[in-house]
Amino acid sequence: MGYDVHQLVEGRDLWLGGIKIPHTLGLLGHSDADVLIHAICDAILGAANMRDIGYHFPDTSDATLDMDSKIILRDTIALIAQKGYHVVNIDATVCAERPKLNPHIPAMCECMASVIGIDPDCVSVKATTTEKLGFTGRQEGISAYAVALIEKV
Repeated sequence: MGYDVHQLVEGRDLWLGGIKIPHTLGLLGHSDADVLIHAICDAILGAANMRDIGYHFPDTSDATLDMDSKIILRDTIALIAQKGYHVVNIDATVCAERPKLNPHIPAMCECMASVIGIDPDCVSVKATTTEKLGFTGRQEGISAYAVALIEKV
């Protein structure tokens, strides 16, 4: 299981699931702050008992500054492959009041499946709100949860 959260700010692009989403705010982070991919990477790494993305891609490194999270996802897949694993499927939920994400979900699934090397039908992304409660409800940030099933090749 993986979880991530990033703050919404002005002056940044909003990247979710590897695609740029039109919005007035973007997510703040050391990389492109793609909260969905980060949660998925944590789920994949955790399933392989390989710690988390902060361990492998630290936010203190110049090498990861402004990094495209699709690269982090690609490299995460390579890391678990070294232990003989591959991804079977992903199930993820993004929590955001705005923008509406449902129209973008097919493109997110296609993009991430392509990077992972699996069928898009094996990547499930759902979007929900928090009914205006908490930091997500106040539109201060976006969070994501993910579960990954991996198996030994």
